[in-house]
Amino acid sequence: MKTRWVVAVAAASVLAAGGIVTATAAHAAAGCHVDYTISSQWPGGFGAGVSVSNLGDPVDGWRLSWTFGAGQTVTQLWNGSYTQSGAAVTVTNATYNAGIPTGGSVNFGFNGAWNNSSNPIPAAFTLNGVACTGTVTPSPSTTTPSSDPSSTPPPAQQSCDIYAAGGTPCIGAHSTTRALFGAYNGPLYQVQRASDKAYTNVGLLSAGGVANAATQDSFCANTTCTITKIYDQTANHNDLPISWGGLWKGPGPNGADLGADAKALPITVGGHKAYGVKVTPGVGYRVDNAKNAPTGSQPEGIYMITSSNYVNQWCCFDYGSGENSHTDTGNATMNAIEWGTACWFGDWANNPCVGTGPWVEADLENGMYHTNTGSNKDPNNSGVHFPFVSAWEKNNGTSNFTLKYGNATSGGLTTPYSGALPRGYSPMKTESSLLLGTGGDNSHSGQGEFFEGAITTGFPTDATENAVQASVVAAAYH
Repeated sequence: MKTRWVVAVAAASVLAAGGIVTATAAHAAAGCHVDYTISSQWPGGFGAGVSVSNLGDPVDGWRLSWTFGAGQTVTQLWNGSYTQSGAAVTVTNATYNAGIPTGGSVNFGFNGAWNNSSNPIPAAFTLNGVACTGTVTPSPSTTTPSSDPSSTPPPAQQSCDIYAAGGTPCIGAHSTTRALFGAYNGPLYQVQRASDKAYTNVGLLSAGGVANAATQDSFCANTTCTITKIYDQTANHNDLPISWGGLWKGPGPNGADLGADAKALPITVGGHKAYGVKVTPGVGYRVDNAKNAPTGSQPEGIYMITSSNYVNQWCCFDYGSGENSHTDTGNATMNAIEWGTACWFGDWANNPCVGTGPWVEADLENGMYHTNTGSNKDPNNSGVHFPFVSAWEKNNGTSNFTLKYGNATSGGLTTPYSGALPRGYSPMKTESSLLLGTGGDNSHSGQGEFFEGAITTGFPTDATENAVQASVVAAAYH
């Protein structure tokens, strides 16, 4: 029986050898369309997505193979398993995506390493052992598939897909601008309008995509709206409602904090309108006893996308973990990113900072740390000035915390500090309240802008964080 295969490979607008080929199979008509897309690339590494569409009879169990042409290696892969021997790579289905019906497709993605000089796309593929090379006229019983490499683009692997592939899954994923999982298609945030106190949720234009800002624009027309909840995109449902307050009383009813003005921070993401969260003093969001949050000395990773455009020196524009009591329960009971121009040890311990900020810092309770000794002393870290900033902190709970920052629209990450925890902070005693916009004791004088962020279990690798940074850059904030 004759079988037909179509291969279309998308990367730098290059097609791999061929298109439609003839191969011999014993029992079933077979045909496929493969898109291989280099979605991001950085020094020493790259991300790629692969989509395989089945044009023939149903497939029950699949195996896709190729050979790299320039010494590339796969370092981590999701939605399947892989083996690599030299340049030869074989990817095998996971248990949940073994079947591909006629007209259906399967997708997987991976991070890889390259030599920084050449990263060509694979020249050929085989699916279940059948080579895909050459051309042939298809039989009348089957429609000829398109060899346009953009015809079936693979879904992007978003930040929390990448974290999961690296073994450090997100336990909280919050954004008002876009999906942080490629398959997420739920609500991003909730707004309440002032005119009639009604609520609505703002979702996505499509699964894995960006916010449907038109929902908010229509609902909030001719009135004001407040962001009352930021939904968690993980299965933990660690949503962030407006905080009830704490040791430091908020300006809201009964000492609660306030929600952000939903219209205050319009931006674009991927060319589409969206809204960020403008945290003015008094605005704060929080969920206590968050499900599956790291506690005690368990390692934790955090990133958020913020901005240098709206900052101050006061405590605290934080995102991360804090105390469930919303009070100061002692050193090492919180682990969060603090972003702004704060020089806490300069104000309280006569230990001034070099530079004026803003900086990414670690709020570990009773100190916002640039290093394990407190204030920034690095003249190369005098301040970070980008309209969109990626800010990073990770803490292994016993011996290391690391700070990083980057331009969220281009390039990689810079590490101003990675080393020992401050004296008296090992082991960590982190609690499981997730917070945005305030300190652990509800200190609410800080200000900042928030677009997206995630909190992970485990201590993310540098490679994972580099890949997340690349996915953020690809999101195209503007």
